[in-house]
Amino acid sequence: MTTTDDAPSPHPRAVFFVSDSTGVTAETLGSALLANFPGVTFARETVPFVDSVAKAQRVVGDIRAAAETGPVPLVFTTLRSPSVKAVFHAAPGTTIDLLSDHLTDLEQALGVTASEQPGQYHGLGNVERYFARMRAVEYAIEHDDGQSERALEIADVIIVAPSRCGKTPTTMYLALHHGLLVANYPLTDDDFPTDGLPPMVAPYRERCFGLTTTPLRLSQVRHERRPNSRYASIAQCTLELRRAEELFRRTRVPFINSSAKSVEEMSAVIMQSMKLHG
Repeated sequence: MTTTDDAPSPHPRAVFFVSDSTGVTAETLGSALLANFPGVTFARETVPFVDSVAKAQRVVGDIRAAAETGPVPLVFTTLRSPSVKAVFHAAPGTTIDLLSDHLTDLEQALGVTASEQPGQYHGLGNVERYFARMRAVEYAIEHDDGQSERALEIADVIIVAPSRCGKTPTTMYLALHHGLLVANYPLTDDDFPTDGLPPMVAPYRERCFGLTTTPLRLSQVRHERRPNSRYASIAQCTLELRRAEELFRRTRVPFINSSAKSVEEMSAVIMQSMKLHG
C-alpha cells in the first residue's frame, strides 16, 4: 500500500483508491474529483491489485478502522469482479465506482457484455496518450498554487487568479482530459502593488491565462472555507478581483470570468485562446 497524506488536519477524511490493477486510474480519476474540494483535508491511500474477496476484506478492515476514528471514508474503486465490488459496497464508507455507469452505457451501445477479467480495461488503446496524461497530472499536482518553479518553461499554460476562482479544477481538467502541462499561481496581497506579473510567472507572460469571478460568488465560496473572515468579505473579494483584472489588462494577459462557466467551458476557452491542442 502506498500512502500520501495532505496537509495535517485534526480530522482528515480518509480516502481509499482501490483497484484490481495498478491503481493509477482510480487514483487519477478520484484525485481529479477531489480537486474540486480544496477546502477539505484528505488522507489518501492507494490499494492496488485487489482481485479477490479475501484481499477486499483486508482492505475493508482498514476502512472500518478509519471510520471509527474520523469522518466517513471515501472509497474510489475501479473493480471488475461483482463479488469483490460487493465487499466494498457493504463497507462503512461512501463507495464510488468510477467505471460502472460508463461500462453499462457501453454495454448497451455495443450490445456486448463487458469482460470480468481483472485489469482488462487497463489495456488502453493509445498507451502513449495515456502516459502523457499521467505525466500532465503529475506536473499539475507539483505546480498547483505556485508550489514549484521547476520546469515552468515547459508549461503549456499557467493559470493566474485570486484564491478560489477555479484554478485547481481547471488545471486538473486540462491535464487529465487533454494531457496539457498546466501550472497555476494564486494572486495574493503580497503580489500588489505591482506594474507587472509576479516574478515567478513574469518570464512566461505569453503562457499565462487569467481567471476572475464576481465578488458575490467569490465571497460565497470563500465563506465555505473561512466563514466571517476578512478573506471572505465582499470588500476584500472586490478589491482582489479589481486588482487582478487591472493586472491582466496592463500585462495583456487574456482572462475570463469563471462565475457562470463550467470547468469544461473554461478549458475550451483557454485552449482556443492559447491555440492549444490536447
